[in-house]
Amino acid sequence: MDGATTPGLEDRTQADWKIGVDIGGTFIDFCALETRTGHVASLKVLTTPDDPGAELLTGLTLLSEREGLDPKTITRFVHGTTVGINTIIQRRGVDLALITNAGFEDVIELARLRMPEVYSLFCSRPDQLIPRDRVFGIPARMRANGTESVAPDLTALADAVATAKARGAKGIIVSLLHSWRNDAQEAAVKAEIARLAPDLFTFTSSEVWPVIREYERTTTAILNGYVHPRVAGYLTALEDRLAGRGVTAKPLLTKSNGGLMNAAEGKRSCVNMLLSGTASGVIGAAWLARQAGESRVLTLDIGGTSADFALIIDGEAQFGTGELIGEFPLYIPSVSVSSIGIGGGSIAHVDNRGVLRVGPESAGSTPGPACYGRGGTQATVTDAMVVCGWLGHSEMAYGQLRMDVDLARQAVGNLAKQLDRSLEETAQAIIDIAVSEMFVEVEKLASRSGVDLRDFTLMPFGGGGPMLGAFLAREMGMTRVMAPRRPGVVSALGGLVADLRGDFIRTIFAPLEDTALPGLRTALQALIGEGRDWLSAQGHRGAADLRLSADMRYAGQSYEIEVPLMSEWVTGGELSAIASAFHDMHDQLYDFHDAEGRIELVNLRLSAIGTGPQLHFPESDEVATPAVPERQVSVFTGGDARGINLYRRRNLTPGAEFDGPAVVAQEDTTFAIPAGATAHVDRHLNIHLTFGE
Repeated sequence: MDGATTPGLEDRTQADWKIGVDIGGTFIDFCALETRTGHVASLKVLTTPDDPGAELLTGLTLLSEREGLDPKTITRFVHGTTVGINTIIQRRGVDLALITNAGFEDVIELARLRMPEVYSLFCSRPDQLIPRDRVFGIPARMRANGTESVAPDLTALADAVATAKARGAKGIIVSLLHSWRNDAQEAAVKAEIARLAPDLFTFTSSEVWPVIREYERTTTAILNGYVHPRVAGYLTALEDRLAGRGVTAKPLLTKSNGGLMNAAEGKRSCVNMLLSGTASGVIGAAWLARQAGESRVLTLDIGGTSADFALIIDGEAQFGTGELIGEFPLYIPSVSVSSIGIGGGSIAHVDNRGVLRVGPESAGSTPGPACYGRGGTQATVTDAMVVCGWLGHSEMAYGQLRMDVDLARQAVGNLAKQLDRSLEETAQAIIDIAVSEMFVEVEKLASRSGVDLRDFTLMPFGGGGPMLGAFLAREMGMTRVMAPRRPGVVSALGGLVADLRGDFIRTIFAPLEDTALPGLRTALQALIGEGRDWLSAQGHRGAADLRLSADMRYAGQSYEIEVPLMSEWVTGGELSAIASAFHDMHDQLYDFHDAEGRIELVNLRLSAIGTGPQLHFPESDEVATPAVPERQVSVFTGGDARGINLYRRRNLTPGAEFDGPAVVAQEDTTFAIPAGATAHVDRHLNIHLTFGE
């Protein structure tokens, strides 16, 4: 715990607590702000995989005991969870059936005819979430212009529903051709299923995400239905647990798009929170970057099982579609994040060729790395950092863990014997491999985005980000690193500072010509109304920020790019302004444009944003002064063991400066600073590293 003076017990009823919570693979993180005093509290609690949500009550109890928090004074409670994405990765979702058009039963099997690894002769597609024997085609056909050619065959539908139930289906997804243009057939089929089998839940593709292209629309609806019972059950239990603890604030949920929604929406629109944890981490990092005046940032979020990377440009997170959820693409707007299976708990092993490997298997929270003393015996990245001396000098996770150096040395020692190398050399090799694996993934991200990372600042966070971040920056040729004051709870902070955000789409699919204007204007007004209604349903009563964009392409292209638009261009018929914006964006992304090319407008998008409360965290003026180390510790670095300075984060004041190599220990993580770096503490207590050119 850290921050300003804790509110006294006599002030509890007047307090105003706002709490952000994020559940990861190993820890649940809490970031709490008492707005009246500016006091900030942060906390980590080990997760309980067998009883998701139980750790939430443990955290609230600890906050009450240590901070004097009265649950009745919580006025804003924001929660991010991995229940949905873990359900997909572990394939523990509900048994579903799919109703589609006769002749299109293989839509999810065919996908886009792409293999996951295009250059591998041994690659295969993943098994679908709905097996082929629970996919049913019924006679029905909607034309591309939205007129009905063949009405749904209700007799065939009744047979399909009966067979689906006999084969164990607990829910049904309905995805019919061209429902993006006219959803009447899907609605009629859903109504009939409700009459035939009221015990089955049903989602239609058009109500989940009404976008053109059958596969994208179908697979998004399947993901939503697959996790629906577990997510809805979890959220119901969450509401009950909070109410039972005396929390009157209705929980808000972090979304894949970096925004928030209420729990009632989350139970229906489960697909929108599949990437909630990773997205809220980027939103929290973007808020910290703006606060510190950093406009171009590469985020590095390392937890127990993975490392996530994202770009922040001009202080804003970047968005995209097609993010992978396990083995399946997600086609709703999401904060653009790249991931790799390298985390603090990633297990190192020697393969059958005698080569040292790291990940993707993780020790998780149970049993965890060997050094946690919870039964783990296999060497992990965290164990390697302990053996090298970067970790193990203080309690971790706010006193919940104490590093057992002997257990770490024993686990790494088993690998050292297989490799016939020294203990420290083996540990250093594990660290180097982990950094090199991340290097490859970051290079891919930079290439896809067309950016030079030497112009960016690396922001490491999560429990393992500061542990490895500076080493990655040095390998990438990046000269600046910024470690936030509380790196371990940035995702929880992201939920605390996020806005309500809903995304809406209308497929236009028309040339950018005068004939498209009536439909374009109608779609715009419908989107605006839908966005405002959504914000109202979320309980937002303030002003709405409505952001318009369009998916556009040159005629003949098979892909689109998203282009920000002004609504006045649509209402005023300024097609030339829309075309110019598209040309500029195409030139920015691909370094060319065709000023005479015919343009097609595929989708019109609208993001409805309800700005949350403006939160202010404590800050102080900088006073330049040399930082005072607590002591020296022995660290294996640069091929030798040497004594380096250990600093306590709580003792570093604004303006403090010191040089690497050094260790900065704090309650939620450890910042490992290699040689060649100069450190400076800013007025927000962020640590900025600068490497020599």
